[in-house]
Amino acid sequence: MKKVVDEKQVIFYSEEYALKAKYERAATIEKAKDLIKNPAKYNRATSYGASKYVKNLIFDEETGEILESAHQHLTFDEERLKEEEKFDGYYAIVTSEYKESDDKIIEMYRGLWKIEESFKITKSDIESRPVYLSLREHIDAHFLICFISLVIVRILEYRLKGKYSVSAILESLAKASCSYIQENYYLFDFNNDVLEDIGKELGIDFGKKIMTLGEIKKILGEVKK
Repeated sequence: MKKVVDEKQVIFYSEEYALKAKYERAATIEKAKDLIKNPAKYNRATSYGASKYVKNLIFDEETGEILESAHQHLTFDEERLKEEEKFDGYYAIVTSEYKESDDKIIEMYRGLWKIEESFKITKSDIESRPVYLSLREHIDAHFLICFISLVIVRILEYRLKGKYSVSAILESLAKASCSYIQENYYLFDFNNDVLEDIGKELGIDFGKKIMTLGEIKKILGEVKK
């Protein structure tokens, strides 16, 4: 039985999505370049994601290790990168809602995409699963903490005007830790653009490398307010 289904195709470009794609690809590109320089550090599993940017990459079928005969011939695939970059920021939507305006369809798509992304973030970045708990109240508390974390990071993403992905925000915040030096002094040895922008938004100086315990508690107290 043949049936005609009316559909509408909408193709649009978003500079925000383009910047996000480039930012998220940057880590993979760095990994690919490191793989070329130090192939012995990687195998089929650990090179996942970065291997597509490396030419002449051959794995041992049994062990998954990169064959030594290929070490001297590994090169970065510039053509692959350029081909991917051509489509940064472009989205194509096919929908049966052909009577809706283009703007309305794009708005609906963005809403669905945000929902799907939230599930992905909760599972991978916030690590809601697997759950190593057995009591119902402990399980409920675990997911409550995960969902509150999701709300907080989404608010932070909004206040940063979508400049950084949630993954980049969480990764940077996780690295903003300190080490005890001596006599009540602590060393903060990590800072980047993400933390700089978060600091400007929240009034926190992440660029300060050495702080006392009192200074740290003061910042935490102000943030809780």
